[in-house]
Amino acid sequence: MRESLPVLLHRPGKRPLILFVTTEDWFFWTHRSGLALAAIAAGFDVALASRFTHHRARIEALGITCHPLAVHRGAGSPLGDMVTLFELARLVRDTRACLVHAVALKPILMCLWAVMRVPDTRFCFAVTGLGHLFIAQGMPMRALRRVLRPLLRRLMTHPRSTVIVQNKDDLAVLERLRLLIPDRTRLIRGAGVDTVRFPTSPIPRASVPTVVLPARMLRDKGVVEFIEAAGLLRAQGVALRAVLVGALDEANPTALTKRELEALCQAYGCEWWQHREDMPEVYAEADIVCLPSYREGLPKALLEAASCGRPLVATDVPGCREICRQGESGLLVPPRDAQALAAALAILLADPDLRVLMGQRAREIVERDFSSKIINAQTLALYRELCAA
Repeated sequence: MRESLPVLLHRPGKRPLILFVTTEDWFFWTHRSGLALAAIAAGFDVALASRFTHHRARIEALGITCHPLAVHRGAGSPLGDMVTLFELARLVRDTRACLVHAVALKPILMCLWAVMRVPDTRFCFAVTGLGHLFIAQGMPMRALRRVLRPLLRRLMTHPRSTVIVQNKDDLAVLERLRLLIPDRTRLIRGAGVDTVRFPTSPIPRASVPTVVLPARMLRDKGVVEFIEAAGLLRAQGVALRAVLVGALDEANPTALTKRELEALCQAYGCEWWQHREDMPEVYAEADIVCLPSYREGLPKALLEAASCGRPLVATDVPGCREICRQGESGLLVPPRDAQALAAALAILLADPDLRVLMGQRAREIVERDFSSKIINAQTLALYRELCAA
């Protein structure tokens, strides 16, 4: 029986509204649409403020109201960013949202004016990983961190703000930077994975095994190291099919260009299948799934691969090691190390039985800790708590 929700004074006679904020509609579609559907089933209305390029019709077909925002993930212009701040605050006020759920750092920052100007709304800030802004070491990024840290502190420690983090490493970093209030912080492990949509399937055990890297084509995802590792293995006489699956992402500062990626693939004998909608079928063709990322929140690609019963090879960094557990569901290697990556892949390529055992363990971990059913229930409990406060 569905739990009843409080009648909110600022939306009399209506269901409480959750307003998601993301920079791109594709991210909401792949990472939060399942949660949105669960929220609707639980008695909430759901809306999305984002930049819409490909998925608006799909999202609206789920019963979600779409509000276009002039927002980009890149640095943009200061004037344009200010306009977006005011536009989002007006939208929050006009929709009378019970809760604004901003996902990732830029959408969190976009809520600055709304937090100050809309007193009846609560805010849930989901930190999906401390990415390029936090890990880049050049002078421009260090200067930007010094500017943005006080703004993030003001937002994330505001009395009407609650912060979701995806892994304990990010939680420790944000606590050290004094960006959190402990009793208004929740550890919820990622977006979860639909274990029905991503079912287990037999590992192919082909004579030439396939290793898949599923990610956007970014240097920070370890794409270059993966390609180099494939070249090292071939030079050692190891048979493999190395496949990259994912789109270019020109808005990201670490993006590879199409020309760069195609040249690397040609030089090292790798395949690039570009973006694919049928990822369960892609994983069914894979013997191993690899993500040598420099840092993650909790990578959905590894969760999906684990749900399909695939052994993992990933970097020993926050996020990746939550699901790729050394000697259990996969093998961990240092980041930015193509030789170590090649050595780990060689171990699994040489041992089909080990691949099966690790794939089985990966599925067990997903079912116990990371299924969308578990993650959605935790998030909906938080929604109810905040909307009742």
